[in-house]
Amino acid sequence: MVETIPGEDCKCHEASSFLDWLKTGMWSHTYQRIPPKENLNQMDVEDVSALLQSSVEEESSNPPWRLSLPYVLVATISSFLFGYHLGVVNEPLESISSDLGFSGDTLAEGLVVSTCLAGAFVGSLFSGWIADGLGRRRAFQLCALPMILGAFVSAKSKTLTGMLLGRILVGTGMGLGPPVASLYVTEISPAFVRGTYGSFIQIATCLGLMGSLLVGIPVKEITGWWRVCFLLSIIPATILCLCMSFCAESPHWLYKRGRITEAEAEFERLLGASHVKSAVAELSKSDRGDDSDSVTISELLHGRHFRVVFIGSALFALQQLSGINAVFYFSSAVFRSAGVPSGLANVFIGVANLSGSIVAMALMDKLGRRVLLLWSFFGMAMSMLLQVASASSYLKGSGALYLSVGGMLM
Repeated sequence: MVETIPGEDCKCHEASSFLDWLKTGMWSHTYQRIPPKENLNQMDVEDVSALLQSSVEEESSNPPWRLSLPYVLVATISSFLFGYHLGVVNEPLESISSDLGFSGDTLAEGLVVSTCLAGAFVGSLFSGWIADGLGRRRAFQLCALPMILGAFVSAKSKTLTGMLLGRILVGTGMGLGPPVASLYVTEISPAFVRGTYGSFIQIATCLGLMGSLLVGIPVKEITGWWRVCFLLSIIPATILCLCMSFCAESPHWLYKRGRITEAEAEFERLLGASHVKSAVAELSKSDRGDDSDSVTISELLHGRHFRVVFIGSALFALQQLSGINAVFYFSSAVFRSAGVPSGLANVFIGVANLSGSIVAMALMDKLGRRVLLLWSFFGMAMSMLLQVASASSYLKGSGALYLSVGGMLM
């Protein structure tokens, strides 16, 4: 305890100077008010310590994750649509080819499947420029428009040409949406749940895929049901377009555009008022680092950043080369040839895919990204070994069937 005793002005002066230093120096970023200078000589040192400790705890506490969650969920609708359009032709492909007059033409069937990916390639090339030029919210709305138009064209098409045109339009939106979603979710999420929120994107993709597989089950019993499958995708695309008008814009994008006041307002919506100053300070520090270490496109191809770009691109390429798209697009045909009802098979595929994503969400922020990548690629290698074993001449009958189905689900 420090008491004010007449004649000991020196001690009071030292205590006052020390507390002034605490107030105006290293603790100046705290939000809790420290009493005026004239009252400091009457304050208990223990009270000051408790006051400063509570300020530190307030500043170091995590922001409420519930504030940003609604915006994350809206953003993941684009990933849901990506998954939906990946699987929407899986079950109905036979009916589509029959109704449009190219039944038995494997090249035409392959084009119906792959044209969507060609459009996605084009959309992904421009996703970064659109997100930086128009903002994240406008980019989401722009990705929803070709999905709405393309789904309508596909549903109403009477020829193969009309179907391919619709698939290209849908693919353009598919390529634009998920990259922007990853960027947006990263920029609006509190750091301590960023990995978990990021996994929502994959879960939404799995749910979209599962939804398309389930919706396609009645296609054999109901004539023209495949058109309904395309039309249903217009609903979530419209919801995405409308809801983005009410979502928070990325504070990172606003700050880059020099709109500091708007960035602070969005941080308050996303993190709460008590975390605005620290978030802006962190963003300012990051921005200064970007200015002093700018990167050109040529450096991404052969400069000092090439290794990072190569590793990231290789991970995505190897994932695609595992044959996962063959499962998404042709699992119904594969399971039918194995004697498994396609409807039941599609349910199994969707549940397996979703289960893996849920596991990833639970472990993302606990084990880290690298461990999950290593084990997932190891699991993919094992599943392909099962597929190879099932196709060998040494295994026949039910043993080969079980290995093939098990490898596909794995």
